[in-house]
Amino acid sequence: MVIVVFVLAAGLVGMGCVKADRVRGWRQSFNPSAPEISDSAFVAARVVLFGMAGIGIFSAFQLMAVTANGEWSDDELSSAVSQATSELNGTSRLGDIFDDGSGFDQEIAKMIEEEVVENGGGGAPQSGVDAGAAASNKPSDADYTVQAAGADAAFCVHVVRTRSKDGDYEPPGVAGGAGSVTIPKYDFAVTSREGGC
Repeated sequence: MVIVVFVLAAGLVGMGCVKADRVRGWRQSFNPSAPEISDSAFVAARVVLFGMAGIGIFSAFQLMAVTANGEWSDDELSSAVSQATSELNGTSRLGDIFDDGSGFDQEIAKMIEEEVVENGGGGAPQSGVDAGAAASNKPSDADYTVQAAGADAAFCVHVVRTRSKDGDYEPPGVAGGAGSVTIPKYDFAVTSREGGC
């Protein structure tokens, strides 16, 4: 689309650069009885043509900026993954009441994606990040290939999840005493490297 707008703008500039005598000659050859066109009409036509070309070029650059803001660059993704890794490393989170290790891949992948987007910076999009889980993942040791729309680079994020029993949470029971359910706490050790997992 941007190329089409630039081509149209170039065509308008080309039309505006045609000499008045040449246009009068073409007009005379097609319609000899047509009235003469004044110089002021040519000036007005040139102003309109150059103005339309300027608007087209401005619109094309705006469209390019919008497109660039909708996609990640390799540098943006690299920086965001590095910062996300630093922030996730050493964090702790409570698990689910019925945590049996299932669904850990989706939870951790979502955690990584959200952290990368959050650390993308002002120029990076607020979406388009995917953390693909490796097939060999286990609840305690997992790898995720992080990619983003528009970026060619990929990063491998390695997550070691350790149960921290001293941080488990026991919500109070209905009668106010100790509850019968324990919500487990996990500590995360997170590293990353360039390239897929």
